[in-house]
Amino acid sequence: MKLALFARLEAKPGKEQEVADFLRQGLALANQEATTLMWFALRLGPTTFAIFDAFGDEAGRQRHLNGPIAQALMAQAATLFTVPPAIEPLEVLGVKLPA
Repeated sequence: MKLALFARLEAKPGKEQEVADFLRQGLALANQEATTLMWFALRLGPTTFAIFDAFGDEAGRQRHLNGPIAQALMAQAATLFTVPPAIEPLEVLGVKLPA
C-alpha cells in the first residue's frame, strides 16, 4: 500500500444516523473493488465521519475515485453533508497489518 485517500464528512443536523448507515453500506461496494486494498468508514465525533482507503498505485486510487462509492458519495453530498466532502490524497509511509 503506497497511496491513500482520506475523506472528512460533516453530517447535517439530524442526518447523523443516515450518514452512518450510508457508510456501512459502502463496505459492500469496497469489497467489490480489487484495487482498493484497505477501506475504513469512521466516526470521528457526533457529527463528523471519515473514509480512509489505501491503494497499491495511482491507477487503483483513480479507479476508486471514479467508481461507485465516490459516485454515491457525491450524489448524496447535498442531502447528507453540511459541506462537500473534503477528499485528500495521501502517501502511505508505513503499515502494520495482522500476521
